[in-house]
Amino acid sequence: MNQRPNFSALPVALDPAKAIYDFTIPANQPWTGIVRRGQVLRIIDVEGQQAVDTLFYSLADTSERYSAQDTILEQGAPYVTTGTRLMSNIGNVLATVVADTCGRHDTSAGACSCEANIVRFGHHTKYMHACRENFIVAMSRHGMTKRDIVPNINFFMNVPIEPDGKLAIVDGVSRPGDHVDILAAMDLISAISNCPQVNNPCNGFNPTPVRVMIFDPAIA
Repeated sequence: MNQRPNFSALPVALDPAKAIYDFTIPANQPWTGIVRRGQVLRIIDVEGQQAVDTLFYSLADTSERYSAQDTILEQGAPYVTTGTRLMSNIGNVLATVVADTCGRHDTSAGACSCEANIVRFGHHTKYMHACRENFIVAMSRHGMTKRDIVPNINFFMNVPIEPDGKLAIVDGVSRPGDHVDILAAMDLISAISNCPQVNNPCNGFNPTPVRVMIFDPAIA
């Protein structure tokens, strides 16, 4: 069944003082949290130009998880922004982006890994921290393993598609304080790797903290 979020339950503006959860993820670190159906997850790029690799799993059945392919197919567009329905691997809506002050987010380039960093930046990066390792640590708290890590959303990451179809990773466009609001259509586990990558411009070559807040529209 394709679940549709209830936009009528969402207030026009969310008051940060009424968030039911508020946490700052340090630079380079992973995070997971539970976002209940009807609640809103806000991700804030505190200092700007920080890539925020993000995954979603159904809390009831973690074999149902975010699908970048189905999300792109559903939108008919390669980027995530306001109105994008984040689809699961079995065709359900996991959540919808209901606010976005940045304007465009990537879901094609995936997460950095030690292996990919070696290919892109050289063997000297072999032991550098990477997002896939962050995700493995984060999802182990929920009984999942490396096999459960799938292609993700890169909030605030600027990945233009060039005329020949290749992906480019260029300077981030997000400003300090930019945020996205994501309305959960079912109970979700959200996992974030606050990207530790220092070798390309997606983090401005300087990873910085991000802030996550959860709102319950019934009381926000």
